[in-house]
Amino acid sequence: MNCRHCGSEIRHNFVDLGYAPPSNAYLSRDQLSAPEVYLPLRVVVCDRCWLVQTEDYATAESLFKNDYAYFSSTSTSFLKHAEIYCEEIMRRLSLSSDSFVIEVASNDGYLLKNFVKAGVPCLGVEPTKDTANAAKNLGIEVIDEFFSEDLATSLVREGRTADLVIGNNVFAHVPNINDFTKGLAALVKPEGVITLEFPHLLQLIENSQFDTIYHEHFSYLSLTTVQSIFEGAGLRVWDVDQLPIHGGSLRVYGCLKDANFECSPAVDALVNLEESAGLSSPAAYLAFQDQAERIKDDLLMFLLEAKRDGKSIAAYGAAAKGNTLLNYAGVKTDLISYVCDAALAKQGKFLPGSHIPVCSPDRLMTDQLDYILVLPWNLIDEVSSQLAEITTQGAKLVTAIPSLKILDL
Repeated sequence: MNCRHCGSEIRHNFVDLGYAPPSNAYLSRDQLSAPEVYLPLRVVVCDRCWLVQTEDYATAESLFKNDYAYFSSTSTSFLKHAEIYCEEIMRRLSLSSDSFVIEVASNDGYLLKNFVKAGVPCLGVEPTKDTANAAKNLGIEVIDEFFSEDLATSLVREGRTADLVIGNNVFAHVPNINDFTKGLAALVKPEGVITLEFPHLLQLIENSQFDTIYHEHFSYLSLTTVQSIFEGAGLRVWDVDQLPIHGGSLRVYGCLKDANFECSPAVDALVNLEESAGLSSPAAYLAFQDQAERIKDDLLMFLLEAKRDGKSIAAYGAAAKGNTLLNYAGVKTDLISYVCDAALAKQGKFLPGSHIPVCSPDRLMTDQLDYILVLPWNLIDEVSSQLAEITTQGAKLVTAIPSLKILDL
């Protein structure tokens, strides 16, 4: 395999999580008796540009289908994060009714609805029809296509260039990251701004977040690598924020190379931090397999001992990261009876691979549980608040990453 960004031959493995179905391929009851597609889930690293990337087995079209089950608005903390971002960026860039904002991978309108409310013209690009339709129902204009340089060029021909182009949690999801970035460069105005949010590779490594690896995430990104990708598309990074969301993310601010934005000291500071953490040498990546295996073993030991002791266990949050964890560990319904999730699109379905049923959170109020395994550990504060009444009845919350914890609330 050659690197998706720089084309160099790949020589180093990062982690091998075995075989797994796509993490958002939730199953109906009828599908349980049909064959299920499993793909290798292996990640490698390029020692020239240091792009961490999955091996090529799945296409974006096979992963992001019309019935895509991830709706951003399900998480109240994510909604608040989007609202705060919109307020800050409108103020920082002085956006008004004369401005134009485009969000790539706009999902269900969780973010753009803030611009609609403020009277700032906006457009969403979203290939999955169920989420796109949810955004349209909020009064947001949406193009139902995958974003690419070709789509950006057609928008430019229509005179639809943007003062602000947003891409939250999409940069890691694109197989052709160079084409995608060239599309961003084509779409932004000469003095416009691009902001992208994505999980930070440094946090993934330091906090053993291997469950954020799944087929939809083609890339795992450091600022150093993003600078290289931007440079190849005629862009540059002029500022960066480190964010706590999703277990530690970056928000990069980009512009065309010749735009009049002064580079923030935060950019060089973070590049130096990544360098000192060893992200520009193979050694930083080679120990990650052992970290993943330790977490898997600790979770299995806990579940098996709890079962032997007659304890009742359910899970909360039918998140894609949870499916990576459960399938890598080989957990089935004999160890976890069901998982609860607030997303209506997931209720009544079954997790891919493990076939654990997805139920409404209301079920937690009636069942007497000893443990609830929280799969979206990055939302533990939000989940703890939501399950406060249940935990006062004796159920304990458990997280597996970065290490197994039984939480006393």
